[in-house]
Amino acid sequence: MQNWGKLNKHFHRLGKNSIQELFLKNKVRANQFTICVEDLVFDYSKTLIDKLVMTSLIELLTSSEVLLKRDSMFAGNKINTSEGKSVLHTALRKPKVEQLWLDGINVMEDVHDTLKRLAIFSESVRNGAIQGAGGRITDIVNIGIGGSDLGPEMAYKALFPYADGPTAHFISNIDGAQITECLSKLNPKNTLIVVASKTFTTTETLINAKTARQWMIEKVNPQSIEKQFAAVSSNIDKCIEFGINPSNVFGFRDWVGGRYSIWGPVGLPIMISIGQERFQQFLKGGYSMDKHFRTAPPSRNLPMIHALIGIWHHQVCGYATQAILPYDHRLRRFPAYLQQLIMESNGKSITLNGEELKLSSAAVIWGEPGTNGQHAFFQALHQGNQVVPCEFLIAANGHETELTHHHNMLVANCLAQSESLLTGRVPSSEDATAIHRRCLGNRPSTTLLYPKLTPFVLGQLIALYEHSVFTEGLV
Repeated sequence: MQNWGKLNKHFHRLGKNSIQELFLKNKVRANQFTICVEDLVFDYSKTLIDKLVMTSLIELLTSSEVLLKRDSMFAGNKINTSEGKSVLHTALRKPKVEQLWLDGINVMEDVHDTLKRLAIFSESVRNGAIQGAGGRITDIVNIGIGGSDLGPEMAYKALFPYADGPTAHFISNIDGAQITECLSKLNPKNTLIVVASKTFTTTETLINAKTARQWMIEKVNPQSIEKQFAAVSSNIDKCIEFGINPSNVFGFRDWVGGRYSIWGPVGLPIMISIGQERFQQFLKGGYSMDKHFRTAPPSRNLPMIHALIGIWHHQVCGYATQAILPYDHRLRRFPAYLQQLIMESNGKSITLNGEELKLSSAAVIWGEPGTNGQHAFFQALHQGNQVVPCEFLIAANGHETELTHHHNMLVANCLAQSESLLTGRVPSSEDATAIHRRCLGNRPSTTLLYPKLTPFVLGQLIALYEHSVFTEGLV
């Protein structure tokens, strides 16, 4: 616990200062506390840290054997000790030329065979070679829950400017209202249903899938099940029993966790929507972050620094929650996606050794996109007595070139909120209501900037958070 003691002393030392004072003492602070990886920029200068804090945080990281365990993960060692499994979602985005041996088998052959099958299937749907009873497929309905829903839905919305294939819809809730609202708008003769369940036993998913099957039988015919259903599952027997053609079943290995599965068959709706070439760009973005995570020293390693800032805020400063604030409408499901990724991974009270955790585990993750949040809960962020570290995400450029003035205002709002959280506001008026307009400032925030939300950049962002969660969990 020696490193934690050092960090607590730093927190009490810096508590006498404000973040603004740290900027005044160090004119190059913004440069020192910013990391650039390809086109991603992470600015963590608006947090209550200095060089001494970062040194102690990196000492904490190295004493936790993060580097060793990182290499062990990429090597395919069974680091998931509670289930005795490897953790190899990163293999789903590796190029085929790289080999990865697990129990005497080069798993990259299987990964790329599956990727090829997905590409053939998705392109056949896109070009009309695979059709429904009414001709060309116009809509896809993905039925899943948790990682089989949050990932593909988030990515589909994020990459909508590239969606030139069938329209995707997502059903996850067992509440009959959702499936009713979704299916009532669609023509079953032109709809493809994708059932995503690794074991094909998930209760909510199967109930919704059976309702969709009955809808298809009643509106079309029983033979439509074999033609207009696909499955993402490793339980082929259950899929066949359900009525799905085995050639339309795409499985994935037990070394891919549900919340990390977007890179493989779970991403089928995305691939059908944007095409396999753009999906490859998405994989390349994730692989790019993998390479950085594996090779960059801790002091310049974006996922590691990102994780350490989270640890500083939650375990040392004691801030209970973190707000994820994408100033990017198409990332509107990103906070929900990160809720599962972070809180399901690290929101536990038992260590790997089975002991009670002496520190608080993961922060509560929440958030909303852009200026919507400003008109909902930002008053509490600026004026409340609970400090909430904020993470802003913003693109330098939007996709709507004819609406550049909109995007300029969006960027201005994002940067202004970050500045206002830092500086606060003291109204000059001395009337009785002035105190109610006061914002204390000194509220920490970080900012992730990227050129434009492309498939490659989305891949980078998701992989960044995956590796940050891995690092934070180990520490």
